[in-house]
Amino acid sequence: MHRLLVTTDILARDSVTLPQDAMHHLKVVRPKQGETIELFDGAGHSRHYRCGASATSPLVADGAMQSFPRPACSLSLFACVTKGARWDWTIEKATELGVTRIIPVMSDRCIVRIAPEERAAKRERWLRIVEEAARQSDAKWLPEVLEPVGFKDAVALADACTCFVGALTTPPPEPLLSAVHRSIGESPDNRSFGIFVGPEGDFTPAELQSLLDVAVPVSFGPTVLRAETAAIFGASALVAALHATHAPVIES
Repeated sequence: MHRLLVTTDILARDSVTLPQDAMHHLKVVRPKQGETIELFDGAGHSRHYRCGASATSPLVADGAMQSFPRPACSLSLFACVTKGARWDWTIEKATELGVTRIIPVMSDRCIVRIAPEERAAKRERWLRIVEEAARQSDAKWLPEVLEPVGFKDAVALADACTCFVGALTTPPPEPLLSAVHRSIGESPDNRSFGIFVGPEGDFTPAELQSLLDVAVPVSFGPTVLRAETAAIFGASALVAALHATHAPVIES
């Protein structure tokens, strides 16, 4: 079924003329007259509509608006910003997996540097990637996307949840999945988790030490992963563990 993102007020209407962006998507997919599509707002609401004779025809509601509650667990992805398409891919896949918050981090060894005056515009672009990924993945909630934050601010945010960081320590850290299951067992009522992933050049010693003061060091396996691979590996492992023990983790 085709899905289109709209504002919440549109879902309250029994007959809808789509806004320009949604209408463009409808023209691209070319649904047949009478075909059912889903409109959703990314904030837990959706509704089915029947298509008219053309893409510009009003849509007619086919049932009541449905509401989907926020998930019981939240999952924050702290990821140091990587180059162009790799970062776009990270955002897209994190959305598909059900990460609830994406925090782009600017660390000392990040190759990508984003000036403060450019950060709001970058976030707007990333939100469009999130919206498209949510539309295609049947997500009911969009993840929150922050503007790029400095490393110290990211560490402060990580301190507010149970956060795991991929790090080489002595002695070697336990595997990520083992650490997650142990954490859930020790604090079964905990519902706030995070995964912190470094840049292409890894953390500086000072950065790693500050992270180890607030986060649990873990191993991502026997090989060295690219930054974007590590981000999605870590998010995937957390989603799988939380799905097995709590309510499914989806967009928030």
